[in-house]
Amino acid sequence: MRSEAYSAIENYLGSSSSMQAKRLKADVVKNSTQSLVLSMDDFEEVTDEFQGVKLRWASGKHISKTQPFSFYPVTDERMYYTLTFHKRHRNLILGTYLSHVLKEGDAIKVKNRQRKLYTNGGSYWRHVVFEHPASFETIAMEADKKKEIMDDLITFSQAEEFYARIGRAWKRGYLLYGPPGTGKSTMIAAMANLLNYDIYDLELTSVKDNTELRKLLIETSSRSIIVIEDIDCSLDLTGQRKKKNEEQGRGDEKDPKLKLPKEETGGKQSQVTLSGLLNFIDGLWSACKGERLVVFTTNFFEKLDPALIRKGRMDKHIELSYCSFVAFKVLAKNYLRIETHHLYAKIQELLGETKMTPAEVAEHLMPKTLPGDSKVCLEGLIAGLEKAKEDARLKAEEEAREKGSSPEENAKEQGIENGLCDNGNTELKCKEKE
Repeated sequence: MRSEAYSAIENYLGSSSSMQAKRLKADVVKNSTQSLVLSMDDFEEVTDEFQGVKLRWASGKHISKTQPFSFYPVTDERMYYTLTFHKRHRNLILGTYLSHVLKEGDAIKVKNRQRKLYTNGGSYWRHVVFEHPASFETIAMEADKKKEIMDDLITFSQAEEFYARIGRAWKRGYLLYGPPGTGKSTMIAAMANLLNYDIYDLELTSVKDNTELRKLLIETSSRSIIVIEDIDCSLDLTGQRKKKNEEQGRGDEKDPKLKLPKEETGGKQSQVTLSGLLNFIDGLWSACKGERLVVFTTNFFEKLDPALIRKGRMDKHIELSYCSFVAFKVLAKNYLRIETHHLYAKIQELLGETKMTPAEVAEHLMPKTLPGDSKVCLEGLIAGLEKAKEDARLKAEEEAREKGSSPEENAKEQGIENGLCDNGNTELKCKEKE
């Protein structure tokens, strides 16, 4: 294995090398803010200064041949750095300065690294390079809500000393909930891009038991997001534990061992329990690495067990709902590069009368020809909204007929009646059901 200290020093000296060294080496790093990473060549020398003390770094290389009797002898190269300084500064250099070099070198490594998207196959992780282009600038959401989430994420990433002072593990939980197509996965990608974190996409249905789940946890790295998508489908966490206990005649008040369904690839039933998952989120093992986010997504918030989503486990709940007019304007700017149009008034009216997800709106705004015609796309969206409105009306009438009542009576059964405002406009008043 390559020495981590050597790599940190190489990263730290990168900027000095490019300015001082006569000969340089270059590496191309994909998916990085800096595509070309420079370091000084062998037997080059650069200077550095720390708290008024001047130092010299020199690179060297020791070459030796192994397996002398082999037809194909292997050359072993040992590269190293030599640090030269006055002996009266020994304590400063061996203490504060070297710690500073290693810390700065690791920070540069994180900045220049290839970020990865991991997924689990049983008890081990495998990865691909993470290249999702999502950002908060392109997310269809109200500006104040977007800023609130970004501020929360940035504050967390810079709060290492705060978490140490209050005695809590440096982690934070996010619950993203809302109908399908409202941008939950895109939000996760934008969070990772904002903080420059890796993503661990945990598939609970392929985890055998709690021990395997714990093994996966301790193998994750710092500066990462652990994601469990559609948590309501991964485990039986529907908040019906008490009801099930009563039906099964149990008197024990503790959480039952809620098990995963049988895996398709094997006949054995998974032994992951709700207790094991809770320990995964905020138990003792959850503190084994710092600076991590745990993100759950669900389409059915009300089905989740309250013990799973309480504050301290899922610290921040973010609702991603149907497309509003503000969100539509963001999508129109992204897809059509327009900020206003005479059809906006009609679209705003229809969005207030019917429900359509941002994913459905985006599909209507997707140009179908090159070059795209913004008017054609907006007219297509209006037609889609009108059709969705009509489909909702027909569905309500069909449900009313099945119940043997008129749409008006059906509305009253749901606690809704027509009324008049003081200004004469019709509004919907919801009665509290008795």
